[in-house]
Amino acid sequence: MERNVTLDFVRGIAILGILLLNIVGFGLPKAAYLNPAWYGSVTLHDAWTWATLDLFAQVKFLSLFAILFGAGLQMLLSRGKRWIQSRLTLLVLLGFIHGLLLWDGDILLAYGLTGLITWRMVRDATSVKSLFKTGVVLYIIGIAVLLLLGMISGSTPNRSWLPDAANLQYEGYWKTTGGLLEAIGNRSDLLSSSLLALGAQYGWQLAGLMLIGAALMRSGWLKGQFSLSHYRRVGLFLVVSGMAVNLPAIVAQWQLGWAYRWCAFILQAPRELSAPAQVLGYTALIFGYWPQLCRFKLVNAIACVGRMALSNYLLQTLICTTLFYHFGLFMKFDRLQLLAFVPPVWAVNILFSVFWLRRFRQGPLEWLWRQLTARAAGISLPRTSR
Repeated sequence: MERNVTLDFVRGIAILGILLLNIVGFGLPKAAYLNPAWYGSVTLHDAWTWATLDLFAQVKFLSLFAILFGAGLQMLLSRGKRWIQSRLTLLVLLGFIHGLLLWDGDILLAYGLTGLITWRMVRDATSVKSLFKTGVVLYIIGIAVLLLLGMISGSTPNRSWLPDAANLQYEGYWKTTGGLLEAIGNRSDLLSSSLLALGAQYGWQLAGLMLIGAALMRSGWLKGQFSLSHYRRVGLFLVVSGMAVNLPAIVAQWQLGWAYRWCAFILQAPRELSAPAQVLGYTALIFGYWPQLCRFKLVNAIACVGRMALSNYLLQTLICTTLFYHFGLFMKFDRLQLLAFVPPVWAVNILFSVFWLRRFRQGPLEWLWRQLTARAAGISLPRTSR
């Protein structure tokens, strides 16, 4: 199967873009991910950093990755049931290991579990329209559950939103000097909470995004089969529309001082609602201006990152956990300062991908994943598959 270089580039953008938010998860306590006032107050430059990332990046690149994951499920249908189930089960296992041993912000487990359900929905969908509509409905259900949680929650913040000094000290301890068993114990608790959230709320949205991605792939939209003018018009409209929906919620959160009930639940909804549209707008603009973009060497290098998405995602974890948990940098920088770590990690991702793919056809973990999938599915691969 001939690779879609444009889609590889979009996937590379998703992997690199995810780090803009994950760097906060690596360098600051978990409460800081969504709440810039996690320590009780907030500096002006921290607030502006949060607002800018919320407008352009927060949820967007995770949504894009989920959409591309669904597109991948559509492409894998020809492989058959055993291949797909084996592949996704191995992803679940890898996500469990990643979340338990390395970092509590893992997404692989959620994607694998959700994929095991949604791939059948993709297979059984009778038309692109029904597949797309089902995805939209599931996504809206997830947002409705989020709003419901906001309505029934109290106004007193819990420690996941506004931790006290003892909780901050303990989180710093188990992440940096507490030892492996202490870290595993705490990550297992966080993993349990994540699985509960996946089943109750986030899983609806994730499944919806995957179905939307599968529908767009089946229709040819994610294959670049529409006109350049179509992609440009649609891209501009979706980006502007998404920002228009999200911006008032950003202003409202700032005005409310990131109050728990409103900002942890209710005012998250506009961002969640706008993210798929905005990120599909980014994608459409890439397709629309691809004849110009593909001339740049950096664009082709980022496409290499997309070809090795799994390897690069885990490489980011290894680099960042080493820096912040083992070199004593955890909670040493604010939100804006942490962004200075992002370009060097991007550079490592890009250089690693370019040099690796000059010699091999697949990334190291992509190759291993493929080999183990084949073994689990009882399928023999040609020797040239490396």
